[in-house]
Amino acid sequence: MKMSYDVIVIGAGAAGMMCAIEAGKRGRKVWLIDHAAKIAEKIRISGGGRCNFTNIHTGPTTFRSENQHFCKSALSQYTQQDFIALVQKHGIAFHEKKLGQLFCDFSSGQIIDMLLEECRAAGVVLETETSIEQVEAAETGYFVKTNRGDHYCNSLVVATGGLSIPKIGATKFGYDLARQFGLTIVETRPGLVPLVFQSALLERCKELSGLSVEAKASCGNTSFSEGMLFTHRGLSGPSILQISSYWKEGQEIIVNLAPNIDALAFFEARKKMQPKQDVQTAVGDIVPKRLAVNICADAGISGRLADLPDKSLETLAEAINSWRIKPSGTEGYRTAEVTLGGVDTNELSSKTMEAKKQPGLYFVGEVVDVTGHLGGFNFQWAWSSGYAAGQNV
Repeated sequence: MKMSYDVIVIGAGAAGMMCAIEAGKRGRKVWLIDHAAKIAEKIRISGGGRCNFTNIHTGPTTFRSENQHFCKSALSQYTQQDFIALVQKHGIAFHEKKLGQLFCDFSSGQIIDMLLEECRAAGVVLETETSIEQVEAAETGYFVKTNRGDHYCNSLVVATGGLSIPKIGATKFGYDLARQFGLTIVETRPGLVPLVFQSALLERCKELSGLSVEAKASCGNTSFSEGMLFTHRGLSGPSILQISSYWKEGQEIIVNLAPNIDALAFFEARKKMQPKQDVQTAVGDIVPKRLAVNICADAGISGRLADLPDKSLETLAEAINSWRIKPSGTEGYRTAEVTLGGVDTNELSSKTMEAKKQPGLYFVGEVVDVTGHLGGFNFQWAWSSGYAAGQNV
């Protein structure tokens, strides 16, 4: 069977559906396809099943890219307020959890149903379990050979996502297709991912597994202050996931386990006021007691505050306010929430998402080298980039 469309969108996730909807609204004949049996699985599993669908604080500074300015155009064309209005139009109840993160009150399935309804209203033809065998450039468009026949389109949109969470169908198809047409790919790696350690540091993390603290994680000039979780593999939690996107192998991370307290000043004051207090008790007044025991044992420091030299207090303070660690790696794409890198933004128009040297070919969403911080920003990039392409295909 051969069909001709104005637009073929490969990938029925957040960005692909948004692009298809907007193109359909403009009267374009759209075929939206996905290789999986179930669409939008990343939406379905996000936010613990409630979908952190955007963040009210979305802005260019909440994204990482080789070109920090690239995301500005799309984000301004379709803002977080625009998507919130769409959610409200469909009567979906939502709430702000913290730091501007917006979640559905009930289920992430509501966002998927909303997008499907918008697709139907826009006349989008959606087909799942559609595998692509070959893509060829035609004189004025593209031939897409699939298990459902050969199809022609004027505009081809690649919304295939990244490599994160392969169990829900992530593949490198989008990157391969970009390379096929001569586009450069910025090296990809897992982002928003737990960090792992080896040897003594791993043993410490295992001992503290399950314990969470508010912490400030820093790498170079970048810092994030949120929760941190000790795991049997290493460290996780929002502050660690955030800093993982800025960390590279061999680099050191500095963790402040009590970001609101000057530990040395605290110890010095406590030594004067309660000199007979055990140092472990004093440390336990700054961090959880289980962590306090671990810190003192690791430093080999015990006894009454009055009996400890200033150097020992400085050592403990540094272990709390400036814990220096060097991860051995990350948990990889298996647990990464996003993929860093992707199609080089220098290859694309920031206004339309079209490839500069390949007319009619567009890339949107996670497949592009634009990665948001944790907290709904990556979904907003999907909505915004999908919208921008949808206005131009």
